[in-house]
Amino acid sequence: MMTDQSRHNTEEPPPQLREARLTIDNIDAALVHLLAERFKCTQRVGYLKAELDLPPSDPAREDEQIARLRQLAQESGLDPVFAEKFLRFIVDEVIHHHVDIRHEVHRDETVDNEGALD
Repeated sequence: MMTDQSRHNTEEPPPQLREARLTIDNIDAALVHLLAERFKCTQRVGYLKAELDLPPSDPAREDEQIARLRQLAQESGLDPVFAEKFLRFIVDEVIHHHVDIRHEVHRDETVDNEGALD
């Protein structure tokens, strides 16, 4: 015997719902691609910071970015608090990557210096 719930799961959704979901799927794909591009850029920044012996985190830059993103969110009708949480999540991940890159670069420098002939 089919319940109302199981019947709804096997029925084809109405066209408007399918169309809205397709749009969401496309936006999600675009977000993933944009995040991948963003992380490629932040990886380059991480290597530059490590080579220049700069700290993995730049609190002043982070504060500027958060203020900028909150303003953009407000102008776009998106909750600025959500936008800040989203950016903080990304920035925390970037800093984690920058710490790993710094260890990698400085470990490689140590190996290179130890292997040098006098």
